[in-house]
Amino acid sequence: MKTNFRYAVSMAALCAMISLAPVVSSAPAFAAESGMISRVEVQGTERIDPATVLSYMTVKPGDSYTQESLSESTKAIYGTGLFADVNIQPQGGVLVVKVVENPLINQIAFEGNDELKDEELMAEVASRPRNVLARNTVLSDVERLQEVYRRQGRFSVAIEPKVIRLDQNRVNLVFEVAEGPKSEIRGVKFVGNSEFSDDSLREVIASKESRWYRFLSTSDSYDGDRLAYDQELLRRFYLREGYVDFRVVSAVAELTPDKESFFVTFTVEEGERYKVGNVSVDATALKGADPKKLESEVAFKSGDWYNADDLQDSVEKMTDTLGDMQYAFVAVSPDVQRHEDTHTVDVVYRMANTPKVYVERIDIKGNVRTQDKVIRREFELAEGDAFNKTKIAKAEQDLKDLDFFENVKVRPVQGSAPDQSVVQVDVEEKSTGEISLGAGFSTTDGPLADFGIRERNFLGKGQDLSFSTAISGRKSEFDLSFTEPYFLDRDLSAGVDAFHTTRDLQSESSYDQKRTGGALRLGFPLSSHLRETVKYRLENNRIENVDADASRFIRDQEGTRMTSAMSQRLVYDTRDSTMFPTRGLIGWFDTEVAGLGGDAQYVSGKLGANAYFPIAKEWILSGLVEGGAIEGWGDETVRINERYSLGGNNLRGFSTSGIGPRDLTSDDALGGNMFYRGSAELSFPVGLPEELGVRGHAFTDFGSLWSVDDDGASIVDEQSVRAAGGLGVSWRSPFGPIRLDYSEPYVKEDYDEVEKFRFSFGTHF
Repeated sequence: MKTNFRYAVSMAALCAMISLAPVVSSAPAFAAESGMISRVEVQGTERIDPATVLSYMTVKPGDSYTQESLSESTKAIYGTGLFADVNIQPQGGVLVVKVVENPLINQIAFEGNDELKDEELMAEVASRPRNVLARNTVLSDVERLQEVYRRQGRFSVAIEPKVIRLDQNRVNLVFEVAEGPKSEIRGVKFVGNSEFSDDSLREVIASKESRWYRFLSTSDSYDGDRLAYDQELLRRFYLREGYVDFRVVSAVAELTPDKESFFVTFTVEEGERYKVGNVSVDATALKGADPKKLESEVAFKSGDWYNADDLQDSVEKMTDTLGDMQYAFVAVSPDVQRHEDTHTVDVVYRMANTPKVYVERIDIKGNVRTQDKVIRREFELAEGDAFNKTKIAKAEQDLKDLDFFENVKVRPVQGSAPDQSVVQVDVEEKSTGEISLGAGFSTTDGPLADFGIRERNFLGKGQDLSFSTAISGRKSEFDLSFTEPYFLDRDLSAGVDAFHTTRDLQSESSYDQKRTGGALRLGFPLSSHLRETVKYRLENNRIENVDADASRFIRDQEGTRMTSAMSQRLVYDTRDSTMFPTRGLIGWFDTEVAGLGGDAQYVSGKLGANAYFPIAKEWILSGLVEGGAIEGWGDETVRINERYSLGGNNLRGFSTSGIGPRDLTSDDALGGNMFYRGSAELSFPVGLPEELGVRGHAFTDFGSLWSVDDDGASIVDEQSVRAAGGLGVSWRSPFGPIRLDYSEPYVKEDYDEVEKFRFSFGTHF
């Protein structure tokens, strides 16, 4: 903040105003005196009662005084911190005590601080308005403020306290702050490492060397706490590689003379690399526990290189396995014996004696808005059931997946008896209402914007209510949706949808499409990874604004068509993440029957799967296959707005609706009744720091689209395969995901429409 004070006194003046040290300024006046005190007279007090001064003195009227006793009284008065000077002089039988009071702080202000607010700095200082100004306290405040800035990486910070004199022995205290730039890490070096290069070890630690591309990161700013964490990261890394004797000898950070950067040096002793010797499991203390089953959880075997992470993983897996056997509070302790002569490590996993446990009750804390039943229904356990660690862990993950809570912690605690456990659920609620605005661009739809409002925990019942709209150069969409995740208090997801969509398809097929309708849906699990959803959809679909030069097969279909359809979707999902999967499989099987009223009569089906395989660190291979068919029944044929299309997002290298049946007289795409497609993609790092979120992609897509119900000499309808390969780069930017792909078709037909570059960008704010 900026103050309006006109007269400021520097630190030198501050030192002159308040005491430098507890010095007895009057000692020479009574150095050789002694006698009896008849009266004590206090002079110089303004705010402080003279009786207060007398209460701190060690000599009283009627006492005899000596040099030592007067010195003790002087120090006692000075030690209160209330006075800048204390002078005691005996005059006959009268002891005259002259004091100079320290000034009173009227106001505290900060100037020059931009990175930290006044409130943050004020919370760090001990000086307070209406308190006495004390030099030692002010100096401590300066040191504390400097430490706060240093923790932010600003080691060149300069803080100067100044005082402004007021009347009635009052002052304003001002801390003038010159924050300076952040002190960056100019270089990181390692001494004593022979098995791993400096570059390899730099990837392990959290502190990073300053680079231009780390402008969004703070890892290249020096932090003493981070340096201590780096030592632990190095220790864990070497233990993972089998270097049991490894230690960090020193970690030194040298500040450059200009105080703007650091050079960090780690001195290490790697030691020898150890292998695993004998491995055994001692479960004799647990009645009924199967050692063979526990041995299967050991992550390494004799002869492997020792890995501390595998050791801990084995402990966690054994604990989980025993938890599923009702041993809720069992302790698995690895006994590690190191043999320096053979460079081997023997490991014995020991289990302490503990009884089997049952669930006494489930306690829920922290939910103010969310109803208890919303939390309890995520548990497959109930009071009185046998304790099961896997089910408790699954409940915790399911509660986190609800995204209703900032933090979720589910842990078993000892119940009223050794064989009883209380499952304690601690949650911290967060806002579940969302208002989003979005902007972006895609090659398919052009510039786009969207608005949405959503409540994911409506009335605290876990219900999902949302409205969204999206407008782009070629499409507008409005959607209203409501979902009850536990319909009839069962694991049934029931929902209703309403939508209105318009699309500009002039460039592909010379017409505009307008869809208005709604749907009812019901979803339920068939297993832990398999889920079924059934849906009824009623939709009014209109083809309009057909170009005069459009294909006659499109002109013949102009108008409105009502669709009444039942569909089902079966999904099998084992992916480790729905947003950025690295392993697992998602498969789907969709069918739909239209003709339960309305004009459309058709049967359609799609079958597909997408799998992810980690082939090396940060290298992910994925493969997708999908095929589908649609066929009219009765007297109805499949219309263009019901057919499949390929190209664009689902077949890179070709434009939207770029392949498949086409009317050569108008060059309009007609869609197809049958299709298949596939894709293989390798995602890999590009050498930039992981925190930037930039990845490369190499891919190849293939597919085919064919079969229309219309016949004509001008229609080309071939089942030939099309394929394209390419490279891409993606960036998880702070503004949203960005991706650029370049692809080159290497198998195509002459009439296909290609698209070599695809760009997409989107964000929400």
